[in-house]
Amino acid sequence: MRTDVNSRFISVLQLGALDYSTGLRLQEKLVVLRKEGRVGDVLLLLEHTPVITLGRNAKSANVVAAPEVLASRGVEVHECDRGGDVTFHGPGQLVAYPVFDLRGFPSASASRKTLGAVEFVRRLEEVLVRTCAEFGIETKRISGLTGVWTEARIGSGHVGTGALARPAESKTQQLNASEAKIAALGVHISRGVTSHGVALNVNTDLSFFKLIIPCGITSKPVTSMQKELGRVVPIQDVAHTLSRNFGIVFESQILWPDSLDALLGTNSWCANDGSGETAQDS
Repeated sequence: MRTDVNSRFISVLQLGALDYSTGLRLQEKLVVLRKEGRVGDVLLLLEHTPVITLGRNAKSANVVAAPEVLASRGVEVHECDRGGDVTFHGPGQLVAYPVFDLRGFPSASASRKTLGAVEFVRRLEEVLVRTCAEFGIETKRISGLTGVWTEARIGSGHVGTGALARPAESKTQQLNASEAKIAALGVHISRGVTSHGVALNVNTDLSFFKLIIPCGITSKPVTSMQKELGRVVPIQDVAHTLSRNFGIVFESQILWPDSLDALLGTNSWCANDGSGETAQDS
């Protein structure tokens, strides 16, 4: 039996630009509060200042730029506990961090009652596919890979991977790539509560991806909504569309708290409570 949408709510907080450490501390605080039942499900929407993050499965060799190059471009490097390899976050990229208790969402599978990690990831991908479609960009999943991909056009000029360190890689490989990655995904789940999430390239400066091998994949390029449409896309429009699709896919009402303090009821959210959690990758 399908649960009434009116019984579930997702509070969306738009935070603007944040450095990665601040965003991570906020997630950690919310995860603790969600486990304690002191807040409901929360979706954080933001842009990060330039940063390369290494997930639990990351290989340091996939950061191909030298430290002095990263410093010259103002790019920080952080290790984190999400699943996946290496990725980049920066201005023009819409990052969404869902802090959800999966035990509150019914599963579509007959074998379990509530959402598991794999089904959660598939739903995040569905949110991204629907959002891109509303802007006229056809996207898809690729079996065996996470994230969302768009069909590349021959000669489209999508950005290749690891270009700084691999000048000898074939340009033909880039031009003939059948898919280009428009959104990355990596999550962490602890005692049923999620953190980290998705990153959708809206108006991202794609040259930053030449500093890394995104997600450790050398054969597929990276793209953005701006690249696909040939125009700048208002990131606020994308944020509202993404939020609406979270409500649809997760069958929840979307709430818009006035502020972070209004949600938390405190001004000391930067404190790191620590949760004693164990990691679960997906």
